[in-house]
Amino acid sequence: MKTKQDFPSINEREPDGLKPDGTPFRVLVVDDSMFVAKQISQILTSEGYEVAATAGDGEEGVEKYKELFPNIDLVTMDITMPKMDGITALEHIMNFDKNAKVVMISALGKQDLVKKSLLLGAKNYIVKPLDRKKVLERIAQVLGKTSTA
Repeated sequence: MKTKQDFPSINEREPDGLKPDGTPFRVLVVDDSMFVAKQISQILTSEGYEVAATAGDGEEGVEKYKELFPNIDLVTMDITMPKMDGITALEHIMNFDKNAKVVMISALGKQDLVKKSLLLGAKNYIVKPLDRKKVLERIAQVLGKTSTA
């Protein structure tokens, strides 16, 4: 009797969210919209990523990053948030860890803020409304994986 392993499926692939050693990439999701945070979390967990924490504003995002460091692989950072906006939070995170991988989440029409964040060290950006494929592609690029999603 043949087992499933004798017929490797061409569709089978490693989920984007896993490191070469099989452990998940850990992501911190910073967004003041519960809906967007949930959406990002669902997209990521569907690909094997682990959402290590979520934060509702920039200040909390910076605190969580420092708490979780060095066990955090990537941050998704909304640009427009109360208390501390995403660009300020990005600066704080980059000052704390110059190798931080931060992907900005922005509403349409905020190109100037996106440019500024990329100059400050953000690795990429994603425009809302979120498109699952784009989210996964951009995040995989930043983590040095080529997304096959």
